[in-house]
Amino acid sequence: MARKYFGTDGIRGRVGDGVMTPEFVLKLGWAAGRVLCKNNNNLVLIGKDTRISGYMLESVLEAGLSAAGVNSRLLGPMPTPGIAYLTRTLRASAGIVISASHNPYYDNGVKFFSSEGTKLPDDIELEIEQEMEKPLATVSSDQLGKVERVIDASGRYIEFCKSTIASKIRLNGLKLVVDCAHGATYHVAPNVFRELGAEVVAIGSEPDGLNINHQCGATDPKHLRMAVIEHHAHLGIAIDGDGDRLIMVDENGEVVDGDELLYIIGVARKRRNNLKGGIVGTLMSNLGLEHALKNHDIAFKRAAVGDRYVLEMLQQTGWEVGGESSGHIICLDRTTTGDAIVAALQVLEVLVEQQHSLREAKHGMSKYPQTLVNVPVEQKINIEQSKVINAAVNDAETQLADRGRVLLRPSGTEPLIRVMVEGVDAPQVGSLAEQIASVVSQECAVHA
Repeated sequence: MARKYFGTDGIRGRVGDGVMTPEFVLKLGWAAGRVLCKNNNNLVLIGKDTRISGYMLESVLEAGLSAAGVNSRLLGPMPTPGIAYLTRTLRASAGIVISASHNPYYDNGVKFFSSEGTKLPDDIELEIEQEMEKPLATVSSDQLGKVERVIDASGRYIEFCKSTIASKIRLNGLKLVVDCAHGATYHVAPNVFRELGAEVVAIGSEPDGLNINHQCGATDPKHLRMAVIEHHAHLGIAIDGDGDRLIMVDENGEVVDGDELLYIIGVARKRRNNLKGGIVGTLMSNLGLEHALKNHDIAFKRAAVGDRYVLEMLQQTGWEVGGESSGHIICLDRTTTGDAIVAALQVLEVLVEQQHSLREAKHGMSKYPQTLVNVPVEQKINIEQSKVINAAVNDAETQLADRGRVLLRPSGTEPLIRVMVEGVDAPQVGSLAEQIASVVSQECAVHA
């Protein structure tokens, strides 16, 4: 059965509309509590990012869980991977994250972690949806869930992050600009790097509930690029609003994306003889990554787009490192989910060990020109069954021959169809992407 509410990364929407209302989230908390707390462990953690709507959604989730007889512990603003970590270490049945990740402040979402700190499988999400179809029934008063606040959550997570690199590694002598996107890492990330010895210039670290991801962070690193040059820093670190995406900037202000970071981590592990298997990317990963890894005899596999699918393929193959161009980097031998701070530390460890700059560390990988066009859609259409769209794609693939590729996919979190064209000739790539996007837009209008 298809899931009605859950997308590729939990449930997400504009606050006050559709699924992001107090009534819906109250019922969601109740249903999740009933499904996830069946084995005599009725403890659930709740964390959030810095959106103003987090206060409201936290309250109704807490109420829904209590009505189901489930105890809650509130973590306050915490990075998504930090909530995953604390769910494991505090032995909770589940962790709940209130966040819309890289989206603007007026969106929000709810996603879940299992007791092992991993995202829920589809069948459990479907079970929660089915439970929501039942009338909400409150347990008796003596069985209602209680609520406590975890006062040292950020400190616990800071120590965990530091433990993911060798104890001999010091960041002394490195000057870093850290952009926290006015999000959940604002009180965590700068402290991690400072405590390891780095000089840190923190930007995007003054959340007001409305400025999360606004012209900052991993989705918009232009201010970070300028700050690295202005402060004569060695590199910059950009994190998204909930702390699971990482983009870096080298000493010249050049962006280093998730593909390049995977290359740096993968090649270093190969050199140390501790790379298990190969690297998992996605359908959106640049061909340049695949070819560069091949030059180092490193295997490469592509998962569907979405960090949950990268994780699934890592688990299937028994490999440990994977990620997306957008900056979701997963190191399964360090943690259970994408973690921007942990991923940044893996890269910094390489730079310290090899005494390389970030620019030098990515040497050996050249990205193919790639154009991504997001086409807004009012309602979903089946791309594969559209003869008009297929004809446009086939024509583009014929022109690219074996020098590039075309990928169309619906977004799992936004009302968009993403059109990606990649190849060796940048003007051709851009032109073909715009042509296909125009066809998709016209076809969607016909079916609106």
